[in-house]
Amino acid sequence: MIIRSISGVRGIVSTHLDRDTIQTYARAYHTHVEPGLIFIGRDSRPSGDELLEALTEELIRLGRDVIVCGIVPTPTVQFMVERSEAAGGVIITASHNPIEWNGLKFVRADGTFFYPEDCETLFKLVDNDSPIENTAQSGMRFPDQNSVLKHSIDTVELSCINLNRIRNRKFKVVIDAVNGAGSEALPLVLEHLGCEVTQIHCEGNGEFNRGTEPLPENLLDLRNAVVDSSADVGFAVDPDADRLAVVNEKGEPLGEEYTLVLAAEGYIKNKETEETFVTNLSTSLALEKMAEQYGCNVIRSAVGEINVVQKMLEIGAELGGEGNGGVILKEAHLGRDSLVGAAMVLNRMAQDEKPISEIHADLPQFFIVKDKIDLDGIDKEAVLSKAKSVFADADMNTIDGIKFTWNDRWIHLRGSNTEPIMRIYAEGPNKHMAKELVQQVQSLL
Repeated sequence: MIIRSISGVRGIVSTHLDRDTIQTYARAYHTHVEPGLIFIGRDSRPSGDELLEALTEELIRLGRDVIVCGIVPTPTVQFMVERSEAAGGVIITASHNPIEWNGLKFVRADGTFFYPEDCETLFKLVDNDSPIENTAQSGMRFPDQNSVLKHSIDTVELSCINLNRIRNRKFKVVIDAVNGAGSEALPLVLEHLGCEVTQIHCEGNGEFNRGTEPLPENLLDLRNAVVDSSADVGFAVDPDADRLAVVNEKGEPLGEEYTLVLAAEGYIKNKETEETFVTNLSTSLALEKMAEQYGCNVIRSAVGEINVVQKMLEIGAELGGEGNGGVILKEAHLGRDSLVGAAMVLNRMAQDEKPISEIHADLPQFFIVKDKIDLDGIDKEAVLSKAKSVFADADMNTIDGIKFTWNDRWIHLRGSNTEPIMRIYAEGPNKHMAKELVQQVQSLL
């Protein structure tokens, strides 16, 4: 199976994402982007090394110079491209998919991921693949051993964090990198921030010893380690280290939704100016309610990282992100970045003498429930039409499925691009209210 989306390409390596497929995408990418060198990185999956070689060899054959960063976070490649004159970059990763999967994320010359129209063009080039003769002069391969260090140093020098204040606190931090691409980078940036760091699952060997997503149910080892080491906070990332989850000093996961809220509150307290943030339709109301307390506001985009980025560029926003633990800070680069997220959360912690459990408790509290319905044999449009009648008293947004919003709750219905299902996300000030909204939709069947 190969899955294509605005997030790139993912497939099962043993059956679909083989060497030939990778080189087909290499030719399409080479054809689509402007002349210039390409940065390549990968996560720690065992299949990544062979796929990286296949990609690199084909780009070199086509005359491209390639800088190979090796196993690095996805945002590190974006950072390196944005800070250079490169034509773009490619990351070999399947993000949070299981170990048997791998994939490709494609980066533009400005360090952002491919726009939807770029993906559409790329996929057409792949489908119409035709051989390209060897160039008169092959490109060259250059190893880059310092990309993680450069990214880490840039992160701690961000103007929106108070480096000295963080260092003076000497926070004790536990990091769980799921043996993925953040295994070196996250401990390094935390050490630069003056933290005492305890590492678990930071071998970088691609052995995912827990569920790949940094969800509460996958973080038992981190929770125990935070308590056992009397740490101030715990951080967890996914295999390509673009998403960050937080565990408080009591070993309690705060939920990925609150990573962006904590980062944004610290940002507001440092800047002391009116700000507009961007997030997607399925992200918590907690961000909006917190922002309102400081005279700031939130603009919503369609779901998908690049949709958030495009909206940020459109309105000139400096900070945005997604409720999956993705923090996007324009000053760093326009992509989700767990290194930036960790620095910004620590910055918020350093602004207060209270532990992070109390900082979190002072934020607006909301609860999200996620479900889905099988559309096999069901008329999706009929369900949506009925939902409009049931929720007629709500504000309605149709930029990405249908979202119904009230002052203190919302429900979002989206059809999947890859499966015959409809995703149902609902949020309220308590789980009971969120579940009631989901049940109302399910009753329409």
